Amino acid sequence: MGRPIARRLLESGFKLTAYDRDHSKTEELIQYGGNVAQSISELSSGCNVVLSCLPSDEAVLDIHTGCDGVFTNAQRGSLVIDLSTVYPETSQQLSRLGLERGVEVLDVTISGSTPAAENGLLTLFGGGNKECFDAAESIFRVIAKKYFYLGPSGSGATMKLVVNTLLGIGMQAIAEAVALGEKAGLDRNRLLEVLSQTAVVAPAHVGKLQRAMKSDYSPQFPIRLMNKDFGLILNLAAAVGARMPAADAAFEINARQSDEGAEQDFSAVILEMEKRAHLGSDDNGRAGSGVD
Repeated sequence: MGRPIARRLLESGFKLTAYDRDHSKTEELIQYGGNVAQSISELSSGCNVVLSCLPSDEAVLDIHTGCDGVFTNAQRGSLVIDLSTVYPETSQQLSRLGLERGVEVLDVTISGSTPAAENGLLTLFGGGNKECFDAAESIFRVIAKKYFYLGPSGSGATMKLVVNTLLGIGMQAIAEAVALGEKAGLDRNRLLEVLSQTAVVAPAHVGKLQRAMKSDYSPQFPIRLMNKDFGLILNLAAAVGARMPAADAAFEINARQSDEGAEQDFSAVILEMEKRAHLGSDDNGRAGSGVD
């Protein structure tokens, strides 16, 4: 997600310096006018707004709070906008540590796929200081179609977990429905095509059905990250005393498919449900329909 967001900011006239442990991922931004930092300290000391988009709570804390991290090297009065999906307490901890260094931190989580990021069609959920959120609106307008302020630190992270609860459970429900239709004798591709045009399928899932028709489960939102998010969701549910039986069940299926090893999109739970329904596979690797 970081690369398309950075590219949109550059194409909109922002000055931008990028850093990634894999330097090849940042060097391609040079053609769009971007600069490449060789370290986190170099990046954070040379700008007044730092955006981070990282895969885990551990990575977020390490990048920002380590000896060579953002907070150690950032100018006082700088703003950190963390776009990562993390546990709300992690966002709150990050905010507290930032303030100790004179750095404001917003948790501004992302809803949307890589294609949405490329086209500036993301939805953002913000937590933290409201004045800082409003001041960053010129950035949000470039990368997102919609952006919402939810409340104090951790609110953006919480809202993302609420949204991804629906995303993950919804995909699991679709996978079960697809397996049911196939098992009852419906043609697989016709089933997927018609299902994608019904009102009960959310826009976020429509493209997944269209790609499933081509047996394309290449990762737009990797299943390992959906698996990680389910863990955060269920931890939050336990902490606040919310019962989530559907999320528990979806997590189990998601984790099973994630264990298959290959990097797949989270929509690959369709394959897991087809396998559990004992549906065969055709020459293209798609499950074949038919009644036992």
